[in-house]
Formats: sequence, C-alpha cells, structure tokens
Amino acid sequence: MSPDPFSYKTHFKNKYNSFHLFSSYQQIHRMKLLNLVIFLIFHITSLHLCVESTDSSHPQDPYSCASASQPPYSCDSSDPSTKTYDFCKTTLPISRRAEDLVSRLTFEEKATQLVDTSPAIPRLGIPAYEWWSEGLHGIGFLTRVQQGISFFNRTIQHATSFPQVILTAASFDAHIWYRIGQATGKEARALYNAGQVTGLGFWAPNVNIFRDPRWGRGQETPGEDPLVVGKYGASFVRGVQGDSFEGESTLGDHLQASACCKHYTAHDLDNWNGVNRFRFNAIVTLQDMADTYQPPFRSCVQEGKASGIMCSYNEINGIPSCAHYDLLTKTLRQEWGFYGYITSDCDAVNVLHVEQKYAKTPEDAVADALKSGMDVECSTSARSKDFPVSYLRNYTKSAVEKKKVTVSEIDRALHNLFSTRMRLGLFNGDPTKQLYSDIGPDQVCSQEHQALALEAALDGIVLLKNADRLLPLSKSGISSLAVIGPNAHNSTNLLGNYFGPACKNVTILEGLRNYVSSASYEKGCNNVSCTSAAKKKPVEMAQTEDQVILVMGLDQSQEKERLDRMDLVLPGKQPTLITAVAKAAKRPIVLVLLGGSPMDVTFAKNNRKIGSILWAGYPGQAGATALAQIIFGEHNPGGRLPMTWYPQDFTKVPMTDMRMRPQPSTGNPGRTYRFYEGEKVFEFGYGLSYSDYSYTFASVAQNQLNVKDSSNQQSENSETPGYKLVSDIGEEQCENIKFKVTVSVKNEGQMAGKHPVLLFARHAKPGKGRPIKKLVGFQTVKLGAGEKTEIEYELSPCEHLSSANEDGVMVMEEGSQILLVGDKEHPVTIIV
Repeated sequence: MSPDPFSYKTHFKNKYNSFHLFSSYQQIHRMKLLNLVIFLIFHITSLHLCVESTDSSHPQDPYSCASASQPPYSCDSSDPSTKTYDFCKTTLPISRRAEDLVSRLTFEEKATQLVDTSPAIPRLGIPAYEWWSEGLHGIGFLTRVQQGISFFNRTIQHATSFPQVILTAASFDAHIWYRIGQATGKEARALYNAGQVTGLGFWAPNVNIFRDPRWGRGQETPGEDPLVVGKYGASFVRGVQGDSFEGESTLGDHLQASACCKHYTAHDLDNWNGVNRFRFNAIVTLQDMADTYQPPFRSCVQEGKASGIMCSYNEINGIPSCAHYDLLTKTLRQEWGFYGYITSDCDAVNVLHVEQKYAKTPEDAVADALKSGMDVECSTSARSKDFPVSYLRNYTKSAVEKKKVTVSEIDRALHNLFSTRMRLGLFNGDPTKQLYSDIGPDQVCSQEHQALALEAALDGIVLLKNADRLLPLSKSGISSLAVIGPNAHNSTNLLGNYFGPACKNVTILEGLRNYVSSASYEKGCNNVSCTSAAKKKPVEMAQTEDQVILVMGLDQSQEKERLDRMDLVLPGKQPTLITAVAKAAKRPIVLVLLGGSPMDVTFAKNNRKIGSILWAGYPGQAGATALAQIIFGEHNPGGRLPMTWYPQDFTKVPMTDMRMRPQPSTGNPGRTYRFYEGEKVFEFGYGLSYSDYSYTFASVAQNQLNVKDSSNQQSENSETPGYKLVSDIGEEQCENIKFKVTVSVKNEGQMAGKHPVLLFARHAKPGKGRPIKKLVGFQTVKLGAGEKTEIEYELSPCEHLSSANEDGVMVMEEGSQILLVGDKEHPVTIIV
C-alpha cells in the first residue's frame, strides 16, 4: 500500500519533544494541551460534510455520501423499482443476483466500478463504495488517502489499537489472533451501522514471509515461519469475517466484514540499496515457492475462506504478480477454490507500464491485469504525483475498442466485486433489519476489546535476557527509578504503522510511574535515529537512582513501507548511550527494545551490567501498561520470537537474493531458522520466562508409518526408491496415517504463567535442500506454579513430515524424522 500512516499527534509530539526547555511535568501538561488543540482542529478540517448542492447544474447525488446515522445500502424496499430487480431478491443465489446487476450496467458504468473508489449508480439505487480500508491490527486510518472509514464523525472517533502483528505473533496463540480479528470486524461493522463507512473491505492481513530482517514491513507480518504465518492469516480472516474459530465455515454468504490477504506473492522488499518494490523481479525457485511463499496464502484461502486477495507489485520470475494468470486464476481460483475478489496493490496496474515496462501501452496494462484475473484497481491518482492516472478508469474503454480485452472479461471482474458486496449484506435492503445490525458504537473501544489489547501485548512481549533473575523488580524495593531513552515518552511509537486513533494511549514512562510515581526521565538521544546523544544527564541519573530502565530500539523513521533497513544494529549512538549508562549504574540495568524487526544487540547480550532485555515490538495502545506489569511482576512473560535475530554480518547477503536455501557459491547462508546456517543473536522461538518449564513426550501414537501409493497410474518419479509424491499417496491415505503426539509440560517455577509449546520436526539426515528443522505444531498452556498438564498435537505426515523437491512437488521421504520439543527428541520412521 502506498502512503504511510500519519497520526495527527505524531508531528507535533516529535517536534515538541525535540526541545528541552521545560521539566517533564511541564512537558506533559503542555503536550496534552497542544494535542487537544490539534485534535479539535483536525476533526473540524477533516469532517466529510454531506451538504445540499446550491449549483443547479451539479445537483447533489443522493448516493454520494451517507448521513451520520444512516449507513449506505442498496435495494431500499420503499422504492417500488427495486421489486423488479433480481439483484435485490435475497431468496436468489448470490451468483444469480450479481449476474443480474452486471447485466443492467452500461459500459460507462462498468468501467467506473473497476477502481477502488467506485462511484454511485443512482438510477439503480446503488451507493458509492470504497474498497480500500485498513484493519491490520485494529481499524486503521490514513489521513492522506481516501478510504472507506471515517472517524471524524460525532458518533465514533476511536478504535481499539492492538499490538503490531509481529508482536501478536510472538504469543503463538491462534485464538488470540482470531479474537483480534473478531474485534476488528465488529468495530468495522459498528462504524458501518453508525453511517461512518462507505466500504467494508479491509486489506489485511499481511501474510508475506519475513524472509529478510531488513524489510521495513516485516513488522506487519506474523514472522518467518510458513505454518505460523498461515495459521495467523486463517485465524485473523475468520475472526474479521464473522466465522467460527476453526473447522467447517459457518458463514455461508453472510460476511461481517471482508478480509483481504496480501501481498500475493513472494513480496518482501520495499526500497533497498537502490532497488524498489515497483521494479523488483523476485527470482524464486519452484522449491521455495512450494514450501515457503505460497503456503500462507493457501491457508488464507482454504482454511480462512478469505474473500479478498491483493496481488503485489513485484515480478515473479519475470511476470508481474498482477498480470500473472497462473497465479491469479490457475492457482488461486482453480486449484485452491478462491471465492472472492482480487485487488491490485495501489497503482500496480500503472506500474506494469510505467515502471516495469511489461506492458507497452496503458491499454496493454489494463488487458494484462484483467485477463490474468485481477478484478479491481487500487488507484491513488487523486492524490499521487507518481501515478496521476487511474488506468482502469481511463483506459478500459480504449482497451476494449482496441480489442485487447473483452466486455465478458470485465463482467467477470464485476461479478466478483458485486458478489462480495452482496455477501456483506449491502444489497439486502434496510441494514437495521439485517444480520449484524445489533453491533453498535458501544462495541467500539469496549472494555472487552481493550482488555484483549492488553492481553495480546502481555502475551507477546519477549524476555530475551534475565541474568541473575533481575526481573521482576520489587514494587516495594525500588524507591527511585530512572527512565531513559527516545522511545520512553512517545505514545505514537508504540503503535507501529497502519494504526487508527486509539481508544487511549499512554507512554512507557507514564506506565512505569504507576509503580514508581517519582520516576525521573531523560530522552538521552535527539530522536530514535540518535544522531546525537547527551550522555551527561543520563549517566548522572544512573549513578544516583536505584534502578535504570532504558527504552531504545526502532521506530517508523527506521523501518516502514518504502524504507528497508541497511543494517541490523541499533540506530546512531544508541549503543554508546546504553553502554555508558550501564557502566555508571549502581546495579544491572533493564533494556527495553521497541521495533518490528531483528536487531543485533550482541553487545548488550554480553554486557554483565545489562541484566535484562525485553523486546516489546510495537505493543499498541496497552503496550505501556503491559510492559510495566511485566517489569514489576504482575505478569509472567511468555512470548517467543517469531523471527530469527541475525548478526550484522548477515547484511553482506543482498536483500534481492530470494533463495531460502544456502548457496555457498554466492555466500548466501540461507534464510530463516529453517535454512540459515550461520551464527544467531537469538533464534526463532526463543523466549525466557520468570518460570522454567520442562517437557517429556508422553506418547506418540505412531513410531512407524507405512505410506502406500494410492494412485491408479505410476507417476514418472513414483518408482524412484526412497520417496513418494504426496499427490500419489492420495487424500484418503493421507487422512488415514494422521497420528497424535502427546507432550507433558510442567511449570517448574514459583509463578503462574502462560507458555507456548513449540513442536518441531527434522530429518535424521540433513542436507539435500531439506530444512534444518521446521515447526509442525504449536499450542499455549496456562500453568500455575508447579502445575503439570498434557497437550495433544495431531500431525498429518503428508503436510507436516513432507518436503518440497526441486520441482516444487511435495514428497514423503523414507527414513527417520525426529520430533523435538524443548530439549527432548522422539524418532518417527517412515517406510514408503
């Protein structure tokens, strides 16, 4: 997506914080007053007013905007003409209704509906619709673009802001992911019911693999593991759309809101070393495509039942994603059974022609996209200097005239688009009489949702170091506290990107002052980039205060859309400041790191004066409260890293090298924990707790698996000794050889805690492109001090114990595989 999110507070807070003219208490008072003024100004200037036109030559379009209390809808039963429209008859199948509607449109009307900002069709009683809304970690708002959501209305002005996705993923709790999706979908529907929505499609989740730690948008993803990313995507989608947590879909054609999985596919570079996302050709092997890049999207479609997919900017092996018939039609729709619409990333159709030179003319770009299976173009033409023209709005007619695309191909796209709007209930008449009409403003920023935001932050924050059990701090034993760092007193930095106006937001300093009210504060750096550091005052504070907490790391000036990192170390002079303060402190310090990507903090990991390190990602509106509760022992941390933390040397590998497997000839040591063979700062799945946990394999239902070939015909490779194609084994046999693994888990500590239990598998004989190990299951357990329980995993060998060969085909190999949980192992033998 193009423009970066911008809070009305951000600029003024950062600018104000750059001055040091007043004490911290005066700063807080002035900041609150200033924010109130800005809040009022911004609301007044941003209101979308629906007023009567006084120009008789341009009469007011009654469908162009919704009143503050009336949501936009079609098929008003008070209009007699609607009784003659089949598209208004709810007893008919969605496909028939969509077909009827499309057949009634003129060609000019059809062309206008192929863009994200789709105008009204008054003669048919169809209101305007905006396809672009954001809901990455709660309802988002981008001030510089037109979206389907408006907060600047007298009814609802805030939404729950959950932790950025990368931190939520660290909980390894699929049910939390589902509940966050549920809350986001409910708040979206509440905004619609309040008349503040012109679109119920949300372009989330981001299910790209966090392949390279420098990617500026890795923060938006659930991490580097395909199983985790796929499970997150499916769980979040089901929550947003109003489905059950798992199992067979219970939705039918009744979407609460529409979720869109992005960016399809092999997309994980924005702007690195002169290479940008518009011109990047991702060279991807069939093997990597099969076992890394595609599985999360397949999960979104087949398990999550996502109603939207966004194609990405990049080319895949020379063909742009949004012009890739094999990916959009053959794979998505025909192989996976996708039921929904496909949108371009913003201005990706222009990119086909202007940037990539894939299409020779604008009409060719339109034809390439529509023929490949794309349905709607996201266009920033109304506010973009880079892409001032919407290609589908301006060139669809000429593309048809030049016989580059047919009307039937346009009708197919429109059928997918209007089917989705109908599944949302927008063509069922008065919304106050429809499903979801009971979701009101009281469900936005509800106590339940705010408690969930706190729970997600508590469960995601990762304890990376805790030498001599420095944490938790004693609530009664700390009489003075120094809080130092550029991230300590900036609430916007807790939100990440694509955020909306939070229900409430406090800084980390304010959260800590709930425990030590006299805590002193010093920024230490001019900003997060820390091009200059004032060490004198922080060092003096460290020498006198009982305890020091440094709040450092990254923010959106270091990593974001259109900005990838060039290195992995902390910005500027942050390491110098941290080391100086730690050296001066009376006792080991606590280091808190914000940021959505790995950081090489080897210096802090090895420094004895730095007793504890906490990674807090971008923890959302309740992040400061969560951190304070963990630091002072009201919550036992249990988060585990969803991505590998690499050393700085990793940056010698070009970010443009898409290969997951090691390539010694080019110096590529492999990507992600599954293939990376180099040194690590912290590994995937790493995370400490105030308790220790022990594991044993209680039982494994099958120690030996006999895999038979159920195909009627021998495939070319099926006679090769040692493996069978999963496709040849067949669905029935794959189902029959599933087995259960029971793991016993005990909390050996003195404090209750919630703990993710990760089950891995590895081949007894590594090499030949096989993963070093891979995650095959994960669950979380809540255990009291000394408590023990058993958890059960169901493994499908065809899914969990298979691997992709060089042709991108999944195979089952004969031999031993090892199941691993913690430091325990259990062998499983496969006979084919």
